[in-house]
Amino acid sequence: MSSQRLPYQTLSPDAYKGFGAAKLALDKSSLGKPLIELVYLRVSQINGCAFCLELHSNALRAGGTAQAKLDSLAGWRVSSQFSARERAALAWAESLVDVANTHAPDSEFAPLKEYFSDAEISDLSFAIALMSAFNRLAVGMRQ
Repeated sequence: MSSQRLPYQTLSPDAYKGFGAAKLALDKSSLGKPLIELVYLRVSQINGCAFCLELHSNALRAGGTAQAKLDSLAGWRVSSQFSARERAALAWAESLVDVANTHAPDSEFAPLKEYFSDAEISDLSFAIALMSAFNRLAVGMRQ
């Protein structure tokens, strides 16, 4: 891996602290840490952020997530490891990460209403956006 291009954390400290504050707020969400970490890991897989892949897979393992579940995350659509609630969250995550192509269709949004409150859908969407932003910084600046 190449060296870091720019130390964005110190060059833009207020913006970086804002991201940290958003993460702390999401940690308190009723979504629960395991689901948020699972979404963070899937978003990081899609965005190819090696730093975040290691960080979130370690957090999930430390929280008791089975290795088999982590191993099958990229194939969650055909794996029996994931609940319907997790599937709805992962589908929404994939839709928002690729929003330029998906346009966040109703077919991906509607299932969320069965498993999440409106506030939780909002928190989930913020978590997806936040992790996408972190991934873009880490990949772009070669963290």
